[in-house]
Amino acid sequence: NDADSIIIIPAYGMAVAQAQQSVAELTRKLRDAGKTVRFGIHPVAGRLPGHMNVLLAEARVPYDIVLEMDEINDDFPETDIAIVIGSNDIVNPAAQEDPNSPIAGMPVLECWKAKQVFVSKRGQGTGYSGIENPLFFKENTRMFFGDAKVSVDSLLPLLN
Repeated sequence: NDADSIIIIPAYGMAVAQAQQSVAELTRKLRDAGKTVRFGIHPVAGRLPGHMNVLLAEARVPYDIVLEMDEINDDFPETDIAIVIGSNDIVNPAAQEDPNSPIAGMPVLECWKAKQVFVSKRGQGTGYSGIENPLFFKENTRMFFGDAKVSVDSLLPLLN
């Protein structure tokens, strides 16, 4: 209830679960409650470039709140909540913090800089790179394991 600014980061897990309609409904409810909701899109999120944009457009998420990584990354420190939906490598702080990481130097969405991070993931497995993600163990991160659609759908009644 105290959160005014929210950035949602959709990725492959949203596509697999076909959760885009549920995510769009979550977005509508939050915006109707006066919250600022935006999307941060990583260029390689999903299975092909533009995959997340297509899914969000199909779900009628307004284009003007769907932003590319380089347009939104500087906003995370002023963001109350980052919601990560089915993503792993594209939100991995090791890309910046661990020079020995296999993904060192890869551009990532800096969601860990938000006040609170909620991560919806199928399980505790690794992403495409096969490496651990320290985001999942940070103090300000809460994990929700399970199908992304089921997880988002379980939140919707709480917003009524």
